[in-house]
Amino acid sequence: MRELKDHLYEQVARLGKALSSPKRLELIELLCQREKAVETLAAEAQISVKLASAHLKELRQAKLVETRKDGKYVLYRLTAPSVANLWVALRSEAEARLVELQAALAALVAHRGDLEGVDRRDILKRAKTGEVVVLDVRPEEEFASGHLPHARSLPLNELRKKLAELPKNTPVVAYCRGPFCLMARDAVELLREKGYNAFHLSDGVAEWRARGLPIEA
Repeated sequence: MRELKDHLYEQVARLGKALSSPKRLELIELLCQREKAVETLAAEAQISVKLASAHLKELRQAKLVETRKDGKYVLYRLTAPSVANLWVALRSEAEARLVELQAALAALVAHRGDLEGVDRRDILKRAKTGEVVVLDVRPEEEFASGHLPHARSLPLNELRKKLAELPKNTPVVAYCRGPFCLMARDAVELLREKGYNAFHLSDGVAEWRARGLPIEA
């Protein structure tokens, strides 16, 4: 009986082992956005393709990631939405427990507290009526895979040259991949510099889903 119990705990520990690498956590966050090739994941995580492949192998062995063929490419994706929920729960628990993480996040975004306590459904209602503009500053492919309802796609690298398309008298709420992503922070800084009433929403698509809120694709 003891051997059986040890085996059960060992199987659960396989997930803990797969999640024990910072880079593997980052790869999971990237795959929360959409399925991607190893070359794309390596570039976005700023590691070599060889190292990305090794990390993805560990995630596959733990059944957190799977692959599919698309022509000559092999695309990686999360095995289920629950994997994204696991990442959000783990990150949220770390933020609640670790002062070092809280301090790092506070330093990351100067205006991070702007929307703290604001009901997310209220943001949806205001976006629907045009009272606010919800801006998705991720790459277009990620927006197409899934985005917040009534959000507008305007990737960060196009924002500066398309500022005139945004109404100056309407508040702008920008979001990207989640609390650790810098794109929304940079977008808000640029918008405020240009006189817009802009706010940073720390939620990404994975956080939105974990809250039980709708996602459009």
